[in-house]
Amino acid sequence: MAKAGGRAPAPRVAAILGLAGSLALGTLAGACGRGEPAGRGLYVRHCASCHGVSGQGDGPVAPHLRRPPTDLTALARRGGGALDEDAVRSAIDGRQAVAEHGPREMPVWGAVFAEQMEGERFSEGLTEAHLSALVRYVRTLQSQ
Repeated sequence: MAKAGGRAPAPRVAAILGLAGSLALGTLAGACGRGEPAGRGLYVRHCASCHGVSGQGDGPVAPHLRRPPTDLTALARRGGGALDEDAVRSAIDGRQAVAEHGPREMPVWGAVFAEQMEGERFSEGLTEAHLSALVRYVRTLQSQ
């Protein structure tokens, strides 16, 4: 966001504006009746058919896929004990394909959420809220 003179606001001002925008988005989302999307509800609706309710890759659609869905409960264990939330977000979002990862069977949920929110004020923010809720929920699925 540039000021009238073409200069960007100072970092502190940018942080305050970002926080204000986040608070406004939360208020707007609540006012629109959407509230913050519940990660579990989004997961059950969009992910469980392949990854299973438990996240172990055993959903009812899993046997019909070329490659088995990822066992989401093992992500942190495979990552040395820490969940790479940026990688999880990127995989769910899917709008930035990585050619080296090969073809993608998983839906591009970032695009799906963006399309569902099309025409709404702050639609990208609402899309990001859905992605964040799913990442938080995947964190709860991690086995010890």
